Amino acid sequence: MRVDRCDFSGYKVYPSRGKVYVRGDSKTFRFLNHKSESLFLQRKNPRKIAWTQVYRRMHKKGITEEVAKKRSRKNVKVQRGIVGADLASILAKRTAKPEVRAAARAAAITKAKTEKRDKETAKVANRGQSNAPKVSKQAMKGGKGGR
Repeated sequence: MRVDRCDFSGYKVYPSRGKVYVRGDSKTFRFLNHKSESLFLQRKNPRKIAWTQVYRRMHKKGITEEVAKKRSRKNVKVQRGIVGADLASILAKRTAKPEVRAAARAAAITKAKTEKRDKETAKVANRGQSNAPKVSKQAMKGGKGGR
């Protein structure tokens, strides 16, 4: 005995019961009764109609309590090094006291400032030494030179 499912409600359709609806593209639909056929032809969504099996499945109705909830695995966080810093150096930076960190930061700032100052003084010194006549880029390339 072949038992089909109603395409709208999801209930079983036993032999010699229900209707078969054939659409223009030759797709067949089996319905348990006129009610489900009518709702299908009105293009109603079975997920929104409370008595259908699809609605009950979506809204978790009638599920037995024997089925235990699946246990989700907890993600275990693992620390590891990244490019340019191994794990030991990262942990050392993290555990450093704020005073030590502030002192290192101040030292780095003063070092950067002195390097910048030295660069500026070298630039000023170089500016005074060049007494060569100014030549345009075009003249350097072999142009006619300001004609």
